[in-house]
Amino acid sequence: MNVTMESAGSTKRCCESVRDVFTSAKFLIYLGHALSTWGDRMWNFAVAVFLVELYGNSLLLTAVYGLVVAGSVLLLGAIIGDWVDKNPRLKVAQTSLVVQNSAVILCGILLMLVFQFKEQLTELYSGWLLTTCYIMVISTANIANLASTATSITIQRDWIVVVAGEDRNKLADMNATVRIIDQLTNILAPMLVGQIMAFSSHLIGCGFISGWNLFSMCLEYCLLWKVYQKTPALAIKGGQKEVDQEMKQLNSQKDMESGEAPAEASQLMSESAVVKADTEKSAGCCHQMTEPLRTFRHGWVAYYNQNVFFAGMALAFLYMTVLGFDCITTGYAYTQGLSPSILSLLMGASAISGIFGTVAFTWVRRKCGLIRTGFLSGVAQLSCLMLCVFSVFAPGSPFDLTVSPFKDILRHLFGENAILPEGPTPSVAPVVDVTNSSTLLFEEAPQVESYLSVSLLFAGVIAARVGLWSFDLSVTQLIQENVIESERGVINGVQNSMNYLLDLLHFIMVILAPNPEAFGLLVIISVSFVAMGHVMYFRFAYKSLGSRLFLCWAPEQKEVPSNTSLPTTV
Repeated sequence: MNVTMESAGSTKRCCESVRDVFTSAKFLIYLGHALSTWGDRMWNFAVAVFLVELYGNSLLLTAVYGLVVAGSVLLLGAIIGDWVDKNPRLKVAQTSLVVQNSAVILCGILLMLVFQFKEQLTELYSGWLLTTCYIMVISTANIANLASTATSITIQRDWIVVVAGEDRNKLADMNATVRIIDQLTNILAPMLVGQIMAFSSHLIGCGFISGWNLFSMCLEYCLLWKVYQKTPALAIKGGQKEVDQEMKQLNSQKDMESGEAPAEASQLMSESAVVKADTEKSAGCCHQMTEPLRTFRHGWVAYYNQNVFFAGMALAFLYMTVLGFDCITTGYAYTQGLSPSILSLLMGASAISGIFGTVAFTWVRRKCGLIRTGFLSGVAQLSCLMLCVFSVFAPGSPFDLTVSPFKDILRHLFGENAILPEGPTPSVAPVVDVTNSSTLLFEEAPQVESYLSVSLLFAGVIAARVGLWSFDLSVTQLIQENVIESERGVINGVQNSMNYLLDLLHFIMVILAPNPEAFGLLVIISVSFVAMGHVMYFRFAYKSLGSRLFLCWAPEQKEVPSNTSLPTTV
């Protein structure tokens, strides 16, 4: 009898513990983030395919969309972050969630209409109505991306810090788990929506994404409310609390000095508030119109004055690279004879390497400390990227600076009469001309003399993901821990702007040297920027720890030098 009761009690306790886990604020944040990133990854993959399909298999609309997105975040990142700082957390999270998903749903409906009635739209008003639809699609998609930026700042850079509390280990674990979710959804979500579009149509793909975002928006809205209820600290922002406390202390001192009654003091406070409101109204339209410019300037100045400025700049410099699994690197890989199936396997290996990096981050941080983890991660990443540099000079590399990168551009502009110095014949077989074809058909992958060069390249890229994601998590947590609560939004907004700026520069670099023969030069430039980024981080780390930076197993007694504007974490 006693054994039965003990068994029933242990089962009950086990069920209660499982229920507590699945209803905790931490798990609800993970679930909401998984839903959000799943929709984001599906949309980011699909919108590029949709834009290519709409414009006759041309990359023009995709390039315009990428430029608009990068430019918008670059200009508005600080303003979005300032808006996050100045408004209540729940209002910011719910507003950005609704705007983001509503914009994606609207954009999906527009794309469905364009796919369904494209021929009719082409004939109306000499095609201007179709052009207007293109502009509306890109503008709406850009609004969705800006709202996604606000969501990322408020949840990943603020809510997670509050939910973790003072427990730095819990914060590191939450950051790593969120990054693993990002990695998994980055693989699985495009696969799902790609299969739907392949076996049905783009029209059904648009409808599926719109329906998913409607479902996800409602569920995420409820999850945010649950997390907010379970974490009372989210209701109070640090900056607001400090101002309220200072005002109370100041008013109490005034009351004691003047001997006024509390009712008289409150009346004076309300009168002063009315006078302040009247003064703000009389500021004029010019003051209000220049408010975004002042916010922009304040955000960048505040970012520059942070003690973690060089750590943030180091992270931004890692975006100035072609050594990632984007359209540029995959396009180069195809010219080197790799088939799409091999590329998909390499992308999977890259994701696994990134997940390993996030797991390694939590272990190394406990052993070596946060700043040393970033330093060791940078050394590991840079060491692996040396394989990419070696690939430039390995057998099978098309690297040849005597071939003009503008040959194809000039041929399209001036025809075959464009005279350019001819370099040696590259080892890559010529690709079939598909400029006048309605569909992109590749009969077979180009043949190369040796696969050693491209093998070294992707070996370096995949291995470097371990250090890359560990370094990214290190810098992210440094910013979370060492930026005051009232400036988290604007600082992370400027950080996003810096990331997009360097990412935009890397696309400009590719535009200036688009041919495979110049890709080796882009690799060298990319590794140079990564090295400069890690030099900046070394400067920050050495200033923070001094010679103790090289004592890998010693505890970090002081993370960041003391500063009146920043809290010091220990």
